[in-house]
This record gives sequence, C-alpha cells and structure tokens, in this order.
Amino acid sequence: MRKSGKTWLQAFSLKSIAKSILIGAAATGMMTAPVHAEELELEKEDLKFGFIKLTDMAPLAIAYEKGYFEDEGLYVTLEAQANWKILLDRVITGELDGAHMLAGQPLGATIGFGTQAHIITAFSMDLNGNGITMSNAVWEEMKKHVPHKDGKPVHPIKADYLKPVVEKYKAEGKPFKMGMVFPVSTHNYELRYWLAAGGIHPGYYNPTKGDTSGTLQADALLSVTPPPQMPATLEAGTIYGYCVGEPWNQQAVFKGIGVPVITDYEIWKDNPEKVFGVSKKWADANPNTHLAVVKAMIRAAKWLDEENNKNRKEAVKILSQPNYVGADYEVIANSMTGTFEYEKGDKRSLPDFNVFFRYYATYPYYSDAVWYLTQMRRWGQIPEHKPDSWYMETAKKVYRPDIYMQAAKLLVKEGKMSAADFPADDEDGFRAPQSEFIDNITFDGTKPNEYLSKFPIGLKESDKL
Repeated sequence: MRKSGKTWLQAFSLKSIAKSILIGAAATGMMTAPVHAEELELEKEDLKFGFIKLTDMAPLAIAYEKGYFEDEGLYVTLEAQANWKILLDRVITGELDGAHMLAGQPLGATIGFGTQAHIITAFSMDLNGNGITMSNAVWEEMKKHVPHKDGKPVHPIKADYLKPVVEKYKAEGKPFKMGMVFPVSTHNYELRYWLAAGGIHPGYYNPTKGDTSGTLQADALLSVTPPPQMPATLEAGTIYGYCVGEPWNQQAVFKGIGVPVITDYEIWKDNPEKVFGVSKKWADANPNTHLAVVKAMIRAAKWLDEENNKNRKEAVKILSQPNYVGADYEVIANSMTGTFEYEKGDKRSLPDFNVFFRYYATYPYYSDAVWYLTQMRRWGQIPEHKPDSWYMETAKKVYRPDIYMQAAKLLVKEGKMSAADFPADDEDGFRAPQSEFIDNITFDGTKPNEYLSKFPIGLKESDKL
C-alpha cells in the first residue's frame, strides 16, 4: 500500500545542488533548524526494494515506518526475497530497484564471480551482527577444550577448540559439514577466517576448472543454506554448525538445538556487514532518486543508534512483524538491544553487536571493499594474483562514497544531521589499519597483497590451484 506523501515538483540538477551545498556550507556553516528536504526532481517515485529476513535489514524498515522515504517524495514497497541469489538476480533484471545485500555481492557480481553485472553501493547498512553456532553435540565436545572462569567459558572462543572435534570426525570417516549463507557472503568469509585462524582448512574454490563448491583441500565442508532455514537444517543434523546473521543464532538458543560460540564482533571488531545495492545502470538513470533513497536510509540508521540505542525496543517490535523478519520479539531483542546469549542462560553485554550509524557505519569505505576482495583471492574465488592497483580500481568501481557524501551534505544543509555525523570532506575512503582480528593480523586496505602474505592458510602472490 502506498503511504501518503508529498510529490516533489521543483527541479534541481545534481550540479546545481552540489554547488548550493558548497556555497551554503562556506557561508553559514552547519544549520541549526530543520528545513524542508531539498526538492530533488525524482526520476522515479515508485520503488520496490528487496531484503532477506534478517535484523540488519532494519534501516529499510525504519526508513519506511518512520516516513523518511515519504519525506523524500518516495513511495516504497519492501518485499522479502527467498534467498540471496534471487534477490541479486531481480536487482539485475530491474524487477527490484535496489536491495539489502551482502557486502560481497556487488563486488562478486562486478568482477564476474557467479553472476556478471555492475552493481554499486553508496550506503553501508551496518557493522557486526553475525554469529557462529554449533550443534549441542559438537559444543559438548568443544567445551572440553575451552578455558572456563567462574564456571563459564572464556570468550572469545577460538576454532582451536573445534579442531580436535573436526579431527575426530575425519578419523571416523565423517565429513564435518557447516553452513553459510552465500559464496560471497560475509558469513562465508568470517567462518573461513575463524576456522583458518584455528588451523582448520575451510577449502578452496577453483572457478577456472569449474569448481565452485569451495571444498578443495578442506578439513571442514562449507555449503549454502538460506538464513531462516539454518536452525532447522542444524536440528536435522544435515550440518553441525553455521555462520548466520540474527535472529537465527539466538533462535537456536531459544529452540535448545545449538550454542552460538562466537560473534563476528569477536572475529573482526566492527566489521562491515550488509550494503544497499543497486545496478550501475539504475544509478546512472536515477541519480536524484538514488540520492533521496540514501538520505532516507542515513536518517533511519541514525534513529536506530541514537541516544545509546534508546529506540531499539521499538525497532524490535517493528522487525518482529511477519512482513519484515517475523521472529518472536524476545528472539530479536536478545541481540538487538545490547546483549547476546551464548549457552542458554549465559547472556552477556554486547552493546555493539548491531551498529547501524555510529563509527561512521553507513559510509562505504573503499578499504571494506578491499578486505572482501582479499578474501575472495585468499580462497580462490579470484583464481589469479592481482596487483594492489586492481584492488583499488575495483573497490572504486563498486563503492561510491561520493554519492553518499552528496546525500550527507544535503541532510546537513537541511538541518536534519550534523556535519560531525559524517567523515570529513578530505576522507580518502580508507580506514586506519585495523588490528582487532581474532588472529591479531593487521589489515591495511592500501596494501592488500602484503595482507594476504601474512596468512598461514590461503592463496597468496602467484599461488594457483
């Protein structure tokens, strides 16, 4: 159903808008009172966006429910998709105008891994938000090796403690099977990162020889399972563990079928997770509409994080609706409101498990793109060595902080946001080197090949399968 809203009629070109922003910023500084949204001449007002039933689709739901899309003159329909492949395919064909995407999807499509299409993102949807869950039986075996304090496991729980279990399965002739949500998903790379840091080889891809299973030389066999199906697949014994976003780790706790052993916050602190993706063709045809969408989603992200997450309970109520995530309020709230439950009854404070706005979470950093590309190379999805320059060029084709900053400046000009909410104008798109990984290896996005050379497990330099 279309929400009521104002249709913007007054025409402004992108060039004139950018000029007015710069002049206004120089002359008056930050505005203190809200003004009406810039009346962009929208190329398209009726839009359909896709999402997967995960809590990190929240910026889309909030932009709709709080009227931020309406404020921009946009009439938006949000539609849940069956899986990540269908979602991507529908963005490519134009059935969807844009979608909640795995951060690796625009990159994978643009370089032609799996599907060939130029997809871009001008908005990062969140940081963190995933976990790795093990079946009760595997956890009982792991637990024997995990250090305890005051009767509780000491976190973070490394894959070192899973290794004896995997070796036992191998000795018994049983493949150790785990689930992740898509070959270019954060979940795939985080699960592989965690396993490899514990000496468990997660396997290689070899697309040049037609092998897209990702199980070559693997100690643990990873396969795709759609997020909402993870708990049932674990319960059926088809897989022994999985990496997925919320609420499907907490669902395993509530159902009593598994134990989340680690979050991605503990694997890579404040890692980028989902993005909002559109086709390059769509973005080129609808530049003002794209700006309006990004503006609305930035406002939604801020609402989700403002005043120390004060709005999270309301957000959980919205997300629990069947048209969004559809899980019970208590299940979503378990992680969305600043806590995370590992073993049943072992609930711990984790206020940054879901981050939507703080730490410049919405800014599409080139270095985030580079990290995903390094992991694609590490595991063979990029089968041949690429120079550092290739990583930079590819990141800049896909991640578009220039569009993001146009939207940000409009919001500042309108008095809806502060200049301090956003990176400085001279931001180069690269985060400072990050060292808070579970294996303590530092990532510098400007030196991808040097980064790859540091891993004991994984392809590097001229390695070929």
